[in-house]
Amino acid sequence: MTTFGLIRHGSTIWNKEGRAQGSSDIPLNEDGWNQARQLGERIAGESWDRIYASDLIRARQTAQAIAEASQLPVSYDPRLRELDGGQIEGTTQAERIERWGEQWKQLDLGLETPESGAARGISCLQELGQKYPGERILIVSHGVLLNHVLNAILKEEPKWHTLENMSITVVRCDEQNAWECELYNCVRHLLPYEAEQQQ
Repeated sequence: MTTFGLIRHGSTIWNKEGRAQGSSDIPLNEDGWNQARQLGERIAGESWDRIYASDLIRARQTAQAIAEASQLPVSYDPRLRELDGGQIEGTTQAERIERWGEQWKQLDLGLETPESGAARGISCLQELGQKYPGERILIVSHGVLLNHVLNAILKEEPKWHTLENMSITVVRCDEQNAWECELYNCVRHLLPYEAEQQQ
């Protein structure tokens, strides 16, 4: 049975501003780097074998910070990129409504489909499961992509919603390609940092 720790990258300026990022290459902000270091400290005390990450900079930086703390090897795979946001990338919800109206989601604005994103994310996980059977692999990716992957592989579970920045969700896949969720959207590693920021 192969175990995957699905990690949403740390915070960015566009996350804070509520802007759709998609395939835009936006780096971590200061909070994002601190969040990644917090998770790195947690991972260093756990048992994981390797890291695979999206090649977008916010995921690469997150993986780098985790690797520095845990000494795990890092590889990159473009299949773990966020869904392409087409024309909405860089816009807020208010800006989308102003530009295209309340029904903007019904328009063809060049967005990648959930099915396409889920398919490439799952193909990456399945390939890694075959290559590293029985290992525990961290996957650093993006919120929308991970949501669609989870909804596709955990068919008997309730539909998953928004993953927090720097959260970890742990899923396992057996030899019959049956998936189960062990931990969902966990951010306990961020609590000491958030408490310090509020003082």
